[in-house]
Amino acid sequence: MVLTVIVCLMAFLAHYKNWTKVEQDKLKILSGFYYKKISYAQLDSVLWIDKIPPMERLNGFSAWEKEKGIFREFKDSLTDKKVNVYVDNLSNRKIKLVYNDSLKFYMNYADSLKTDQLFNLLKQRIDSAQ
Repeated sequence: MVLTVIVCLMAFLAHYKNWTKVEQDKLKILSGFYYKKISYAQLDSVLWIDKIPPMERLNGFSAWEKEKGIFREFKDSLTDKKVNVYVDNLSNRKIKLVYNDSLKFYMNYADSLKTDQLFNLLKQRIDSAQ
């Protein structure tokens, strides 16, 4: 029983927030079972959005203010492009990344100041690459 409680606690901590590592050439994001590496050279745009578009959840979860997992946009269901969503607070604005020409990624942190810092860093990387 103790082992079960420990495993559940570890799963909760892994999903509790987005864990990011900013490296020289890429951004690594871990959010529970989901892991994404995005090279700065692949970034096409970084935008602020207030609300994520309606999507179909392929796998993942929604709980309280969190939305995490792999989704597919309704309007793009024929091409089967997957959208990664790692949102810790649905009521705050989110970062929308477009990379590799058309792949989309939405994320934010529970702390809006940390989200602002990440947005500014990504914007600087895109501006310096152009």
